[in-house]
Amino acid sequence: MESLLRAVAVLTVLFVGLFQHGAVVDGRSYTSVLTVTNGQQYGTWRWPVMCPDQYFAVGFSIRVEDYQQYPEDNTAMNGIRLICRKDGDRSLTYSMYSHGGFWGDWSSSQYCPRGVLTSFQLRVEAYQGWFHDDTAVNNIRFRCSNGHVLQGTGMNWGEYGYWSQDCGKGGICGIETRMVENGGYDESSLNDVRFRCCYRASR
Repeated sequence: MESLLRAVAVLTVLFVGLFQHGAVVDGRSYTSVLTVTNGQQYGTWRWPVMCPDQYFAVGFSIRVEDYQQYPEDNTAMNGIRLICRKDGDRSLTYSMYSHGGFWGDWSSSQYCPRGVLTSFQLRVEAYQGWFHDDTAVNNIRFRCSNGHVLQGTGMNWGEYGYWSQDCGKGGICGIETRMVENGGYDESSLNDVRFRCCYRASR
């Protein structure tokens, strides 16, 4: 009985490790996860979503709430939508987000002139403390595989941190966002994001 319980415990650990850090999400394998060091810590990570097989992110749009006059609460950037296109056939398009946020409007889409999204950078406002308005993520930049940089139309609070690592021999193919639930007195909405990279045969 003891050996059986030990075997079950080992399998559980292996399963949890695969579930959290595995190389397959939504039936699609990925090669790495892009993160940055300046994301905020509040909220919960939502389930990651992936572009369809052979599709890669070539553009994006963001959901941003305009400036709210005091005493209204500012949330700044609420969501990120990836626009995926099939590698080798950019006429086939698929868009997705991990969580769209609660407030604001979606911006016009921006696209890499060539290639795919390969790294990102976040503009984040540091924690403001009690009785001050927190906004967390305010804006985002992406670098394309041809070196072109795209910048969102977010708000200006906070500072840009370091760039994430690069997808290398691939491109961004999935997204996972950390969101604060609607219902608090000081909503910061989007707090952090991480992207998944997939191998890209044609570059």
